[in-house]
Amino acid sequence: MRVVRTIADLRALLRPLRDEGKRIGFVPTMGFLHEGHGALIRQSAARCDATVVSIFVNPTQFGPGEDLTSYPRDLERDQNLCLEADTTVLFLPEVAEIYPTGFQTHVEPGRLAEPLCGRFRPGHFRGVATVVAKLFNIVQPDLAFFGQKDFQQTVVIRRMARDLNLPVDVVVVPTIREADGLALSSRNTYLDEDARRRALGLSQGLLAAKAAFDAGERQVTKLMDLARGPLSGVDSIQYLELVDVQALEPLQGLVDRAAVLCVAAFVGGTRLIDNVVLAPSPVDAGLNTSLSPQSV
Repeated sequence: MRVVRTIADLRALLRPLRDEGKRIGFVPTMGFLHEGHGALIRQSAARCDATVVSIFVNPTQFGPGEDLTSYPRDLERDQNLCLEADTTVLFLPEVAEIYPTGFQTHVEPGRLAEPLCGRFRPGHFRGVATVVAKLFNIVQPDLAFFGQKDFQQTVVIRRMARDLNLPVDVVVVPTIREADGLALSSRNTYLDEDARRRALGLSQGLLAAKAAFDAGERQVTKLMDLARGPLSGVDSIQYLELVDVQALEPLQGLVDRAAVLCVAAFVGGTRLIDNVVLAPSPVDAGLNTSLSPQSV
């Protein structure tokens, strides 16, 4: 595994691979990696000739009062996980490398960034779309791998890739969970024992709704009630919504198309998100497949 810190060095390293027609996979991260990231890297390694992993805590996607300065970091552990998962190149840019002095161009993601997390984190997806567009241009990958846990992010990025004609296929990988159902997240490290126990309400509610959907339940209100019940132990629910998987518009009455049930809640001061897709199959929801700008 090669470790590089500048755009020039990364491009020099990738140029001969690209010239040889090698398929390049890319996994952008903010570090403090866990098994969910490992699943993305391993899938890239299985499908591509070379895998680039970036670790960059992107300041433009954090709002005032959010945890930019305290965001967990452990570079040594991250490097070990990348090595074990068969990463080819680890890209570790500084902020000034990505946002040089005088930087002023941003990507505005549009309506898909407005509901769900976008309603409570203004500017967040502007920062996400901008940094991902820059990283796509820097790495020029054939495939890029993202986790389903950040579902709205995957929808925004797929739309951006299509709208800007970026020649990259976006692969969405299902959420990796602990044995008790808790979705893996770098922010789980903030949870003490009591908060972690109460955080299980997110996945318990979502998985109960999914089990009912799989058994034939289609009433939106009943599915929402099932998801809401176990959330009584969280400190506050920011949102719980059942929306269309592509437009992210709330569904009413019956679930008559592929949908995603999304939740954001605060537990012990930590904001956690999770979701489950309600669809007959992953293909119907556009998950675990290559989603090119032409096919979205």
